[in-house]
Amino acid sequence: MAAHRKPPQRPLTGHTVRTAATLALAGAATVTCFDGTGHAEPQLTPAQVKVRVETLYREAEAATEKYNGAKEEADAAQRRLSALQDQTARRRMRLDAARNALGSIAAAQYRDGAIDPAWQLALSSDPDRYLDGAAFAERAGDRQAAAVSRVRGQLREIERLRGAARIEVKSLRSRQAELRRQKRTVTGKLDEARRLLGRLTPRERAEATADAGAPAGRVSRSAADPRESLERAGSVLAPGGRAAVAVAYAYGKLGSPYVWGATGPNAFDCSGLVQAAYRAAGLSLPRTSYAQINAGRRISRSELRPGDLVFFYPGISHVGIYVGGGRMIHAPNPSAPVRLAPIDQMPFAGATRVV
Repeated sequence: MAAHRKPPQRPLTGHTVRTAATLALAGAATVTCFDGTGHAEPQLTPAQVKVRVETLYREAEAATEKYNGAKEEADAAQRRLSALQDQTARRRMRLDAARNALGSIAAAQYRDGAIDPAWQLALSSDPDRYLDGAAFAERAGDRQAAAVSRVRGQLREIERLRGAARIEVKSLRSRQAELRRQKRTVTGKLDEARRLLGRLTPRERAEATADAGAPAGRVSRSAADPRESLERAGSVLAPGGRAAVAVAYAYGKLGSPYVWGATGPNAFDCSGLVQAAYRAAGLSLPRTSYAQINAGRRISRSELRPGDLVFFYPGISHVGIYVGGGRMIHAPNPSAPVRLAPIDQMPFAGATRVV
C-alpha cells in the first residue's frame, strides 16, 4: 500500500516572489478602489464647492450669533459679579466700622471695672449722682446691643453677597465655556471654507463667492461699488428720523469687511451692523439676530419700508436693514463686504419695525 506523502514544496524563485507581490498589490488596489474604504478626499467641482462653502458660511453665521449671545450673557454676568464685589467691599467697610464701635464700648466697660450696680449704689457717696450715671450706663448698654446687632447684620449681608457672587461666578464660567465652544465651531467652519476655496482658480473663487442675486460669473455692480450705492442713498427716504439715520449709517458702511463678532466701526457681522446702525440713531438694540427680531413690532413683507429689519433662515441666523426697492444692506460673510443685496436671495423669515 503506497504511503500518502505530502509533495515537496519548491522554493520561491525571484520570479515567483515578484508575481506574488504584484498580485497582492493588485488586490489591495482593488479593495481601495472598489470597496469605498479609500481615504482620498473626493475632488469637488466648482459648483459643489460653491454649495458647500455657502452651507459652511451659513452654519458659521448661526454659530456666530450663538457666540454673540453667549458673549452678551457673559458680559452681563461679569458686570453683576463686579457689582456684587463692590457691594461686598462697602459692606466690609461698614463691618469694620461697627466692630470698631463695639470695641470702643468694650474697652470703656473694661476701664470702668464692670462692678455690680447694686454694690455701686450701696457704696456711692452721692446716690442721686449715681442714679443719673446708671441711667447713662443703661443707655450705653443699649448702644452696645445696637452695635452688636449692626455687626451681625453686616456679617449676614456679606454672607448673602458671597453666595450671590458664587452663583455669578458659576454662571460666568458656563458662559465662557459656551463662548469657547462656539468660537471653535465658527473658526472650524470658516477654516474649512477657506481650504475649499483655496483649491479653486481665482475665476472659480470669484464665481463661488459671487452675490447670489447677481448673474453667474460676476459680482453685482451695486455690491462691488459702494460709491454707486452712496450716490443712490439720497433717493431712499426712510420714515422717521431714527430710521433715516440708521439707513444712512448702513450706506456709509458699504464695502466694510465682514468679521465675525464685530460691531464696528470698521468691520461688522450681520447683527453687529444692525446694532451699530441703530446705535448711531440713538437706539439700543440687542446683540443677536434672534433677539433683534423681537426688539420691535413684527410686520409682514408687504409692509416693509426703509429702516425695517429683515431676517432670514429658519433659525433667524441672518439679518439686514431694508432700504427699499426689494433690497437690503447687510454683512453677508467673510468672502463679501457689507453690500446691497435683494432680499429674495435668502429664505425670508420675518421682519421687525423698531422705530
